Amino acid sequence: MNSRIVAPCGIDCFNCELYESNVTEVLRERISTNLKIPKELVTCKGCHDGNQCLFLDLQGKTCETLACANDKGVDYCFECDTFPCKLLMPLANGADRFPQNMKVYNLCIMKRIGVEAWADEALDIRKIYFGKELEIGKGGC
Repeated sequence: MNSRIVAPCGIDCFNCELYESNVTEVLRERISTNLKIPKELVTCKGCHDGNQCLFLDLQGKTCETLACANDKGVDYCFECDTFPCKLLMPLANGADRFPQNMKVYNLCIMKRIGVEAWADEALDIRKIYFGKELEIGKGGC
């Protein structure tokens, strides 16, 4: 599982375009130029071992969800007695570009079938989320 880093919030870091094994030179160069930072900084190790999402790191922010999971001593938010909470609440802003609204769904699937089995399906879940046209009442079916 170590090669498939999963954030406590249910984001599949290992499928992110900025994750260290996925980031391309073209993307690294574009972000480096846009943010005026060295391109060596444009790589993410995922949310584990003291790391957090690169998007937050580049803004000098910390992840409240990651901090909460660490404070409560859980690996994943679904293990928490207050799951789901407002830190996982879906938001419309940016939903077309970022996988934030998949978090609760991912966590529920992880809780039901296990993190490793969910990880085998995570890329398909992401593709459906970003690629399927919305049909009211059908979800991702």
